Amino acid sequence: MNEMSSDKKPSRLAKWSRRGFIGAGVLAGGGLLIGVAVRPGNPVGTLAPKVAPSEGEQLINSWVKIGLDNVVTAIVPHCEMGQGAHSVLAQMLADELDADWNKVKVMQAPADGSYVVTDTARMFVAPFTLNAADWIEPTWNGLFTQVAKLADAMITGGSSSIRTTGQGQMRVAGAAARQMLIGAAAEDWGVPASEIETRDSTLIHAASGKSATYAEFATAAAEQPMDQTPKLKDPSQYRLIGKSKPRTDIPSKVNGTAEFGIDAAPDGLALSYAATVRPPVPGRRVESMDASEAKAMNGVLQILNMGDFVAVVADSYWQAQQALNRVKVTWTAPESAILTTEGQFASYTRALDDAGATGGKEAAGKGDVVAAFESAATTIEAEYKVPYLAHAPMEPINCTAYVRDGKCDVWTSTQVPLMVRSALSEGTGIAKDNITVHHPFLGGSFGRRLEAVYAVMAARIAQATGFPIKSIWSREEDTQKALYRPSDISRFRAGLDERGALIAYDNVFTQRDEPAEASVPGIYSIPNTKVRVAEAEALLPFAAWRSVDHSQHGWFIESFIDEAAHAAGQDPYEYRLAMLKDAPRHAAVLKRVAEISDWSAPLPEGTAKGIAIVESFGTIVAQVIEVDMGSGKPKMLNAWAVCDAGFVVNPDGFKNQIEGGLVFGLTAAMYGELDLVDGGIKQSNFHDYKMLRMDETPHIMVDIINSGDVPIGGAGEPGLPPAAPALTNAIFAASGQRLRELPIAKQFV
Repeated sequence: MNEMSSDKKPSRLAKWSRRGFIGAGVLAGGGLLIGVAVRPGNPVGTLAPKVAPSEGEQLINSWVKIGLDNVVTAIVPHCEMGQGAHSVLAQMLADELDADWNKVKVMQAPADGSYVVTDTARMFVAPFTLNAADWIEPTWNGLFTQVAKLADAMITGGSSSIRTTGQGQMRVAGAAARQMLIGAAAEDWGVPASEIETRDSTLIHAASGKSATYAEFATAAAEQPMDQTPKLKDPSQYRLIGKSKPRTDIPSKVNGTAEFGIDAAPDGLALSYAATVRPPVPGRRVESMDASEAKAMNGVLQILNMGDFVAVVADSYWQAQQALNRVKVTWTAPESAILTTEGQFASYTRALDDAGATGGKEAAGKGDVVAAFESAATTIEAEYKVPYLAHAPMEPINCTAYVRDGKCDVWTSTQVPLMVRSALSEGTGIAKDNITVHHPFLGGSFGRRLEAVYAVMAARIAQATGFPIKSIWSREEDTQKALYRPSDISRFRAGLDERGALIAYDNVFTQRDEPAEASVPGIYSIPNTKVRVAEAEALLPFAAWRSVDHSQHGWFIESFIDEAAHAAGQDPYEYRLAMLKDAPRHAAVLKRVAEISDWSAPLPEGTAKGIAIVESFGTIVAQVIEVDMGSGKPKMLNAWAVCDAGFVVNPDGFKNQIEGGLVFGLTAAMYGELDLVDGGIKQSNFHDYKMLRMDETPHIMVDIINSGDVPIGGAGEPGLPPAAPALTNAIFAASGQRLRELPIAKQFV
């Protein structure tokens, strides 16, 4: 091989150097991987088999690669479950990189522990309290237990993806890559780096007329030092952020090539199928079973008593489920005395009665509530009740598992792939390093896929049978044997002065989860406030349900504020606005929703509007809903939502999420209810756990306020909490009927 002459410059596409590899992370001969570390101390090359498996490729832990075809690939650690996170995260990276959006792709990061985002573990809780009142007493032990769980912090939840990974990783990685590319071009062209512009994955030096694609300088860029804290763009410089760019996942979902967990068909594996049944009451186990009839059915391969569940394995899922329906199982006796819905609410009532006017654990407080009540001109009281709710995602719960030779592979729709890996290790005895979690699209979740039970069950079946197994839960099994949003009762008492202003506020309820500030009316200027928790047993296991505690307390608080407004003889909008004098962002959102809904306009008899405002996950959302009660039953006509998330990255995607949250909230308010009978859940499928239909859904208008220099808020969850109170407040305004129990539909049979 001839040596290069000393006066000849190396090609931009020359072989990657050792310095370039260590400094930036590279794909040898293929592209540049920007090494903004995802976890300090990760060994070089850990990601190579997953992110860059082709022969000769080398890399450092990184978020973005630039191929020689000039395609930018964003490596994303969060799941895509319909919320558009993949696209928005890539959009943030691409803007800082000045990439051509038409040549941006997204790659799901491997679930091997290398793409844990430390910011997510640290910041998952913090956004919930960014704008909380300073007098909240948060349950720090509970919060940091959550953080400890996030040691496997590859999680999608809490409307946190854009606020953590997007702001703290994707933008930084894009900006660092852009600087390195400019530096490489400046050296090659012999011009100041400050004179080089970037646009659409192209480097441009206007004075000399020179230009080149990013791909042309990918290898040379690897020679450049990498700034771990590059200067990020000012909003005035954005080219992609703030624009409604097309989502990268839509084409495959339209043409049917998108792969969800239930689509898993690993090459070379002849799958058997498992249907499972768990005990109807939590904590029970198999006492005995009679599988004689099921064993004789066609296609049945094995029937397993796994202790905490029963499984039938067959040649097809249909055969497995039909055979499972013929298995007679006797379960051990339930441990809890709570067996019915009435018994559950009686337990809550006893706890609240025992707490009385001052008991229970104080969650928040300020001022002198006792003295304020003594001086109040008027006192009002109210009690609200909400039922258990299921998540009901459209994609059934599923997991494909293959266990062999001390190794385990699973293909499953999950929000927490690393937590699944840890749970699989514990459940199977296989070391985590020998477990691979394949992480496809999710067909909805809403918090349902934040646990690992179904994956562990599938792996245990595969381990016991020796077969590659696809386990699918029936809709009935998921509705009746899952994790749930808790039911609860919440009691309020308020004192009003002679002008009708709220001067005393006391609230006590029984179920407190996360986030800590959900139960606190912190946006309002109420001088004397106390919030208490009277703990009581909830029979069914809890799981984060879309917007978590904001889903209950948004309705509790905003319903009671509405009652206070009417007790004061004041307009509910004006009453709220008067209490937002110290919250200008909230006041602006409330004013805007009143404006776009034409709040004060006269309406036909029997038609009225209701209003509510809730801040959750860093986003302020006010909603107005218009209801026609002319038929004696509520018919929703229109819904308006105004949102302030600080700055919205993709307005179209953000509006979609707010609309989805609003409809999700209206569905729960109208129909959502799980009844306990003999300790188990009565409802089983969509015929008796109803969803809001298109012809029942109001026309929705969403407006956005970008208030600027505040932390970015979430999108997936904040649209839900104001929906139920806006609806029930409208029903009261139209009919005079104050609803203090959900769901609504059963009260208008």
